[in-house]
Amino acid sequence: MGRIAYVNGRFVQHGEAVVHIEDRGYQLGDAVYEVWALFEGKLADPEGHFARLERSLGELSIAMPMSRAALTMVLKEAVRRNRVREGLLYLQVSRGVAKRDHAFPNPPVRPSVIMTVSSVNRAADEARAARGVAVVTTPENRWGRCDIKTVGLLPNALAKQKARAVGAVEAWFVDQLGFVTEGASSNAWIVDREGRLRTRDTNANILRGVTRNSLLEVIRREGMQVDERPFTPAEAVEASEAFITGAGSLVLPVIAVDGKPVGDGKPGPVAARLRSLYIKQAKATAV
Repeated sequence: MGRIAYVNGRFVQHGEAVVHIEDRGYQLGDAVYEVWALFEGKLADPEGHFARLERSLGELSIAMPMSRAALTMVLKEAVRRNRVREGLLYLQVSRGVAKRDHAFPNPPVRPSVIMTVSSVNRAADEARAARGVAVVTTPENRWGRCDIKTVGLLPNALAKQKARAVGAVEAWFVDQLGFVTEGASSNAWIVDREGRLRTRDTNANILRGVTRNSLLEVIRREGMQVDERPFTPAEAVEASEAFITGAGSLVLPVIAVDGKPVGDGKPGPVAARLRSLYIKQAKATAV
């Protein structure tokens, strides 16, 4: 059986899934999205993702397409039909289909909803985490509402391509003051020489990372120190460890920034421990 997608109330073959050419998500980027990690066929961090989805929709005045309970049922059905145990689920909600106009359609139209499910090779992911990854930096050039998880990701795509072109996995945006804001598809962290964890606070209009928030719960439960304030690329290089977090990366050690090694240039024990603890919690709370 091939991959199955969900499009506006129907499950269809992935290769036959289509949206209308005047869908506002396609023409104007007028849409939001969420990505769930899947562990053993279950949705990780469910509360965090639903809360962020509802907030993003509310910030753009897009109606929730269905109740949370109904959406949960559809999400689970998409996972079941694709027979995926370990993977990622992508959900996108746009304002809907309407004659092209920058202003919102009046009267409002029904939001468009799509879902896709893909498999992840967890063994390969663990091997990558054991090796660590490199990141590059790039000037912050995104709009001022990165706290909303919209599909307007062209700067992120260009940043990610910059990273891939030199063999890195991620790009970190750096603001005009020289501080790292976040990654193209992840939140950024360091462990300083005193063993304190540092990551930028979300008041800076960076994405409210769901994996980030879940990891903060783990960190505080373990009695570890965390400092929510920005750091520079130079501070990352001088740190003992660095890592990124996200639904796709989970907790992934960073061993180099712009070609310069972080610490001893190898994944450190703190990131490895946090990755293990996060995965344990995510599996225990998945639905």
